[in-house]
Amino acid sequence: MPRMRLTVTDRPWLLLGALVVAWLGGCRSAGASSDGGRDASSAAEPDVPAVLARIGDEPVTLAEVRVNAGDQLDQLDGQYRRARSRILQQALAQVLRDRLVGMETARTGETAQQLIIAEAGGSLEPTDVGIAAWFQANQARAGGRSLEELKPQIAELLRNEHQRQAQEALESRLRKEHRVVVELQPLRFDISDSGAPALGPESAPVTLVEFMDFGCPYCARFAATARQLASEFGDQLRVVYRQFPIASLHPAAPKAAEASLCAQEQGKFWALHDSMFANQRKLEVTDLKALARRLGMDADRFDQCLDGGRYAEQVTTDMREGMSLGIGGTPAAFLNGSPVEGGAVSFEAAAEAVRAELGRQSQGRAPADGRK
Repeated sequence: MPRMRLTVTDRPWLLLGALVVAWLGGCRSAGASSDGGRDASSAAEPDVPAVLARIGDEPVTLAEVRVNAGDQLDQLDGQYRRARSRILQQALAQVLRDRLVGMETARTGETAQQLIIAEAGGSLEPTDVGIAAWFQANQARAGGRSLEELKPQIAELLRNEHQRQAQEALESRLRKEHRVVVELQPLRFDISDSGAPALGPESAPVTLVEFMDFGCPYCARFAATARQLASEFGDQLRVVYRQFPIASLHPAAPKAAEASLCAQEQGKFWALHDSMFANQRKLEVTDLKALARRLGMDADRFDQCLDGGRYAEQVTTDMREGMSLGIGGTPAAFLNGSPVEGGAVSFEAAAEAVRAELGRQSQGRAPADGRK
């Protein structure tokens, strides 16, 4: 059976670094704020002394250092926890796969590949009809080439997909037959949604918290996905919007974030949200004010809110919490506090993750939510 073996390198920090910087489908921040983070006076590092140095008899404390580097330390801690959880989940899945398939090959006398082919109904080979259907549905990817030119590549792609599907079906069947119970649960953070814009009832069994940047094109894509998820799952899902503008990439994004909260005062957050993501080239303050007027907001009230920076602190608070969750780019999403890896994942992938979380809820193997 083809395996995705997880190998432990003799240089663990290189592995951790690779995991930390990997962010598919997202806008990446070049750096992090360093103006304090969480309350430095209450912060503790278990492997770091409270007094880091002395100047004569005067101590230099960890709390003082955290004033300058607290946000980065919190972000690194969140990234480490996420990387560690990911490694554990992947390694456990591999061990379970190896044991289950080994037990089945011992019982049947068949090889792992024979088991996969049997699970697929006796063959992994795609039909001519299937190849033609794939070609017809993916004309944009054909680059003007004919079906005959692409037939070998399409056949290989479909063959690999059939292999993957049969392998997953085999593993799922064996897990049920052997009554596998996984005690290791996904990493979950406590995430605040107090005062944050939201779609869906507070009583929803699943909460999707998204940290977004109005200037990020990947966020625009995920915003549409989140809207579709809200429509698909109805009262089962609550979508919470948190701010994570990356000024180094999108200079207008911090003010756009503030503008969205000014719009929330007038019940227009989602209207402004949709409009800003639809036209990300128009996020300067003059553009935002004009947009507020077109959406029917009280112009003076909106202008005073935006010009006065009423929500600047809330945007900063959102960003600091996001950093403590290990976020280094947008979009970043969490289902009941558990990270959704991959940035701007497709609707299909996100919907599958929501269904899995609903399944955990129904089995009583997940907390009601990941909120504070």
